[in-house]
Amino acid sequence: MYEISAAAEIDADVDAVWAVVTDVASWAAWDPHEEAARLDGPFAPGTAGWSKPRGGPATDWTITQVVPRTYWRSECGLPGGKIIGMNAFEPLADGKVRCVKTVRVTGPLVPLFRFHFGRRMRADMFTTFAALEREAARRRTAVAP
Repeated sequence: MYEISAAAEIDADVDAVWAVVTDVASWAAWDPHEEAARLDGPFAPGTAGWSKPRGGPATDWTITQVVPRTYWRSECGLPGGKIIGMNAFEPLADGKVRCVKTVRVTGPLVPLFRFHFGRRMRADMFTTFAALEREAARRRTAVAP
């Protein structure tokens, strides 16, 4: 097993963050890591999705767990293993949200992820957190009276 994790505190409301991260069709518009994405149904366990990260292969995945405004998890099959993505959001007292993303890889492709993708995936997590903060603020400003 190989695990990559990153965390950041962003200036945002957890409701705004949740609205952004569950709007899969818009990921490519705000997240520089994503080239394209879609969800084939509601944001709920059992729903299939697809995404194409910039510089990486497109993948089919399935949402396996959702705790609204708090956590969501997805899984993607690999030959002899899988990729599990875990995304957690914790509102903090000072108007911030602690975001934690963890990617766990199992199976015979672990060495490839460790040596080829690992460092870049972790750096991309921080880029995504910053972009999430900007998008949550943009959406808040767009609906402000």
